[in-house]
Amino acid sequence: PTEPPSPQEHGLDFQQLLDASTYKELFRQDMIRWGEEKRQTDPGFFCRAAVEGALQPVWVVSDTRRLSDVEWFRDAYGDVVQTVRVVATEETRKRRNWVFVTGVDDAESECGLDQGVAFDWVISNDGDKVALGEQLDMLVQSLHKSL
Repeated sequence: PTEPPSPQEHGLDFQQLLDASTYKELFRQDMIRWGEEKRQTDPGFFCRAAVEGALQPVWVVSDTRRLSDVEWFRDAYGDVVQTVRVVATEETRKRRNWVFVTGVDDAESECGLDQGVAFDWVISNDGDKVALGEQLDMLVQSLHKSL
């Protein structure tokens, strides 16, 4: 079997992999499989890559997808870690052109944090810009206080 693609190792268009394009969907399951193989060998592989060279007093590490990721950051940085979950209703997600794909959207890479994590913050993003702004303002104010 061929090794699943990674952007750097397989010459993929990184920018197209960042959006919800058909291009990304062509490689999505292979990327998930490649990531799983990396995590099985080294659970902290992607977490260490995310913080490599970071010197800022506040980091935003977006898109952690597994309990092992959250645990890695908590083990490495302790009480300064603030976990934030952004949620939207299924109806809102469908309005944004999300379509459930069996074998992808029910995989750990998509729902691994649906249980087992007590998030410090839960932000609702259902299209109300004022409500979203208020929630984000509260989060930012809290972060400023902890600096």
